[in-house]
Amino acid sequence: MKLQDMIGLAVFDVEDGKQIGKIHDFMVTADWRITGIELEGKGLFSSHVKMVAWDDIVAYGEDAIMIRNQQAVRKTEAHDIQHTYLLGPGKLKDLSVLTEEGLMLGHISDVYFDQEMGNNIIGLEISDGFVSDIIEGRKWLPCTEDMSIGENAVMVPPLSEQRLEKAIYSVNG
Repeated sequence: MKLQDMIGLAVFDVEDGKQIGKIHDFMVTADWRITGIELEGKGLFSSHVKMVAWDDIVAYGEDAIMIRNQQAVRKTEAHDIQHTYLLGPGKLKDLSVLTEEGLMLGHISDVYFDQEMGNNIIGLEISDGFVSDIIEGRKWLPCTEDMSIGENAVMVPPLSEQRLEKAIYSVNG
């Protein structure tokens, strides 16, 4: 699954069948794990976000995310969140992907995870620009332990460009 496809999905409480909100963003650690979801509804001047820890998600699919109950929704200080997928100062989307030799592979356009593998991010979808995406399609780079998230770029090991594959779901099909 791709994180971008899950943004905006409804979040339901399994106990009451009540819609709690919609996914606004994902929280990610430096070791490429999803730790939780952020729900829509942060106040304009609030420093808190409403989040649900990954462990409190009981199921997720193409149409909705199911959480244990309403108590799973917690307020968290926004500045305590290390990395996110879509928004904020530590966001992954649009971050440059550079090899340690200084070769620019492109920018992150999406993040993949495997439902059967839990919350581990398995790969990055990389865009090399709109025209290149149309002509060649986006690329997919499998995540490895030696990839690191920096302030302005994701640093990947030497020869990572040789591990690039055609994206599973690219712009041109």
